[in-house]
Amino acid sequence: MMTFRLVLFVLCAFIGVSSAYGQQLFRVISYNVENLFDTQDNPLADDAEFLPQGQRRWTPKRYHHKLQQLAKVITAAGEWTEPALVGLCEVENDSTLYQLCHHTPLRAQAYKYVCSDTDDPRGIRVALLYQRDQFALVGYESLRIPFRGGEKRSRPLLHVWGRVGTGDTLDVFVCHFPSRSGGQLESEPFRLDAARYVRRVCDSLYRLRQHPHLLVMGDLNDTPTDRSLVEELKAQPYASDLNPSMTDTLTLYNLFATKRPGQPEGSHKYQGAWSQLDHCLVDGSLLRRDAPFRLRPEGVRIFDADFLWTTDKTYLGRRPKRTFYGFTYEGGFSDHLPLIVDFYLHLSAEKEKDTE
Repeated sequence: MMTFRLVLFVLCAFIGVSSAYGQQLFRVISYNVENLFDTQDNPLADDAEFLPQGQRRWTPKRYHHKLQQLAKVITAAGEWTEPALVGLCEVENDSTLYQLCHHTPLRAQAYKYVCSDTDDPRGIRVALLYQRDQFALVGYESLRIPFRGGEKRSRPLLHVWGRVGTGDTLDVFVCHFPSRSGGQLESEPFRLDAARYVRRVCDSLYRLRQHPHLLVMGDLNDTPTDRSLVEELKAQPYASDLNPSMTDTLTLYNLFATKRPGQPEGSHKYQGAWSQLDHCLVDGSLLRRDAPFRLRPEGVRIFDADFLWTTDKTYLGRRPKRTFYGFTYEGGFSDHLPLIVDFYLHLSAEKEKDTE
């Protein structure tokens, strides 16, 4: 009985302290959802593979199941609350986003969304889902990457900015850099161009915003030690023991540059090898312990719920359960694992009252 009372007292004290300081959780998810195509033919894109009569027999039933699976991942990753922001890679159009947000259990979470344009040959885009009560949208733009040495068709970047509960403006970039198709080294120049452009836009925001807060996320198709991240984005590895007082507000820090204990070896497995191709980068202002809007270090992780996995019969161990493994329909989720990043919002009494 005494133990129960002690636990109850500690719980009430914790709730009281959290309320007094107005601390709120702000959760961000980044997820390459692997080919979220509808079943309609787009004559301007090469989407024949994902049509009912196409190679993958992409029927309305399979499409509907894919939507339900993705809603399950987002809901489970949110745990006790709705994620404030969900960055998505490989969605075909805003129709798929509407179906995801309105024709799955996500409709109860009332997500709004914005979507990039596309120059990709297959017509895929990046998008951002957001909770209006946690992220007040101010504006967004689709940014075409200026590739050097000739024209290349690829996915534009999505730049979204809005205000969080503290009143701070958060600039979010959802990115899906050019793939490694044709070889990692042969395709690297395109990712260098993409990273260089993101860095340039970020630098312009440092001049534009009085107190900028930047978040870059998505599938960059490179690892933390590749040139696009190190040389062009100039991303520094983040570690939980990093002294926040030593961080530079003009520097981007890669939250997934190093593997954490108990976490998967990476976010993507290809031919038996794990790679960390998905990233979340933040500027130094979000690492300061005294900032009203700041990173929650223990809330940085790869989401690896048991239902996301299947046995890797070819390369042993386990792998993410995909929608298709080759051309075999698995009915799973994606070939990538989602990333979760938590932030704390410390609201003043006035701000907390405004959010009620």
